[in-house]
Amino acid sequence: MNWQLFGESFVTLFVIMDPLGTVPIFLGLTASFSTAERSRAARQAVLVAFGVIVAFAVFGQRILDYLHISLPALQAAGGLLLLLIALELLTGKGDEPTSTVGVNVAMVPLGTPLLAGPGAIVATMVFVQQAQGWGDRAAIALGVVAVHVTLWLAMRFAGIVHRVLGDSGVLLVTRVAGLLLSAIAVQLVADAVRTFVVGGA
Repeated sequence: MNWQLFGESFVTLFVIMDPLGTVPIFLGLTASFSTAERSRAARQAVLVAFGVIVAFAVFGQRILDYLHISLPALQAAGGLLLLLIALELLTGKGDEPTSTVGVNVAMVPLGTPLLAGPGAIVATMVFVQQAQGWGDRAAIALGVVAVHVTLWLAMRFAGIVHRVLGDSGVLLVTRVAGLLLSAIAVQLVADAVRTFVVGGA
């Protein structure tokens, strides 16, 4: 088991999927729900997000091969995409999804694109592309599972988390997450450029 890779995958996905930052949005979308309905929505949202992430982790390579996209190109695109998400977290200009009549909010917009959005999908695919051997794959899988467990706990106990941190606490966590994500994004782009230069692409 590559514990360093586990830590990297967990921290990266944690920052992107932002469990604590999801709390106020989750509370807003489920404001009219009972306690049981809110618990069910949290479970469904996490399962949907997990399914989407796993699907891209397993079949992402085939998609890349079909489209003739290289790993450095994916890294560069993913880094730029993550940088945009980081800027939204830092500036607070991200558009919060709203509930839609007749739509299960646990699937859309909670499960995707709020949790399993483009940033999380690209980051997972990059980790899988870089994996060498079953130890690395197991570390990534464990990191993905751990993040989704954290997401479920954050939404399951969203009311308590929000009361403990308060609006200011949630905002602070979101800003710190944006700063960390911006650093991760720049590193992805830098690694991609280095690979292009060394490979002569």
